[in-house]
Amino acid sequence: MHIQKLELADTQAFSTFFLDYIHEKEILKPFYSLYPRIENFKTQIETKAQSFPQTNRNILTAVLLEQYKELTVSNATQHNIASLKSETTFTVTTGHQLNIFTGPLYFVYKIVTVLNACKKLKQQFPAYHFVPVYWMASEDHDYEEIKYFRAAGKKYIWETDQTGAVGRFNPKSIEKLFDQVAGDISVFKNAYSKNKTLSSAVRQYVNDLFGKEGLVVIDADAPELKKLLIPVMKADILDATPATLVNQTNQQLEKSGYHPQVNARDINFFYLKDSLRSRIEKRGEVFQVLDSKISFTVDQLVAQIENNPEEFSPNVILRPLYQELILPNLAYIGGPAELVYWLELKKVFDHFKQPFPILMPRNFALVVDAPTTRKMIKTGIDLKMYFAQKNFIFNHWTLQNSTQELTLGKEIEQATALFKNLQARATSIDPTLSQFVGAQAQRTANALSRIEQKMLRAEKRKHAEKLQQIEAVKDALFPNGNLQERTDNLLNFYPADPSFIQHLLTHFDPFDFRFHALSYE
Repeated sequence: MHIQKLELADTQAFSTFFLDYIHEKEILKPFYSLYPRIENFKTQIETKAQSFPQTNRNILTAVLLEQYKELTVSNATQHNIASLKSETTFTVTTGHQLNIFTGPLYFVYKIVTVLNACKKLKQQFPAYHFVPVYWMASEDHDYEEIKYFRAAGKKYIWETDQTGAVGRFNPKSIEKLFDQVAGDISVFKNAYSKNKTLSSAVRQYVNDLFGKEGLVVIDADAPELKKLLIPVMKADILDATPATLVNQTNQQLEKSGYHPQVNARDINFFYLKDSLRSRIEKRGEVFQVLDSKISFTVDQLVAQIENNPEEFSPNVILRPLYQELILPNLAYIGGPAELVYWLELKKVFDHFKQPFPILMPRNFALVVDAPTTRKMIKTGIDLKMYFAQKNFIFNHWTLQNSTQELTLGKEIEQATALFKNLQARATSIDPTLSQFVGAQAQRTANALSRIEQKMLRAEKRKHAEKLQQIEAVKDALFPNGNLQERTDNLLNFYPADPSFIQHLLTHFDPFDFRFHALSYE
């Protein structure tokens, strides 16, 4: 495989907010603790070691052993789970929804980035042990976001009427898709057929795909882990402390010229029970669970939190804090939208005396198959240019390859000079003529521009076949006009190349924040 790396800004695919973080803009430094540079992890290790108690390590290890008891687990993963009891072991974490068949490619890229980050950290700090963790978003209830995936240009949809936290869904009806999906999907068939919950199915296939690398999968929908969150539940639900802190941060971000990604609610927990995951709102002296007949007085709610903390599920504002409470975590690896919303949360972490993790971008990538690589070479256009809009690419190629002079820049410049002189002469005769001459100058400039456009269009028609080849490459690289990693699925590559994940592990660099383009040759 050939690798080419592009600056993220050159891809035109990322927000200014995210790029400013990557570029260490001074204005954003108050919103995080340490920049994701490998030498900064020494300080992060020391800080986390002082704040993460042994009891939390013991609870975490016990929960993971219980969650993994039905799986065939690699020696690397067994060792990593056991090592979490040690005060010299720390985690690097990524999280994602339970999209069927792994969803878009960037899920795989997240996992690979975490695995490689831990390897790099071990090389840099051999006295410590680093465990890669995938946090399943098992408590999310947005089924619409996880029910489909796209492969080989086709969209596959899982239809179910189940509700509530998706991790608790029964995945059996996914079997209806098996005959529709081409290629070897045995890893998914086994997982969805043999498990009673979507969480356990995802744990199984992620373990099958990445377990030999030592990846640890955690489902935080667990009573013993939720007990560690009780103080946060009370502070949020009873006092709205996180909402106040996030709102203050968002005001600061807006003053700095940034648009916050998410907004806090007065209560940032859902009520979670059976097939219900619904918001809690305070109405007068009563706490009402929306879309249900369930309500609590203050005393009842406090008792419910203390006795059944597993019935409370943090939203996007407090899930990060929950993660850092239960894991000896050093860094969170996420996509551009995720890292931007994490920047809203530092005051919340400070309030609860939790170290703010290092925020690392996942690796971003484009994989070019061999046929597309050959076609791209024939077009003579560099990969970087393909990130531009189609018409810009067409115009660029035509201007570069035409034997005709297609631009009228010289003529426009001459016309501008001519009318400038005319305007001066006319104004000396009658000042009221200045506006009239100026209007004629603009009409002439517009006419020349239209002539230039028509000449370019006519020349493009002469090269229609070549431009169609360019368009075919563009469409192959950017399905439906989107980044490949946000659209295509692992199955586009993995069945044909079982070493696909290994290629990513070999070529991705977690501390190189450029766009990785991998081409089959």
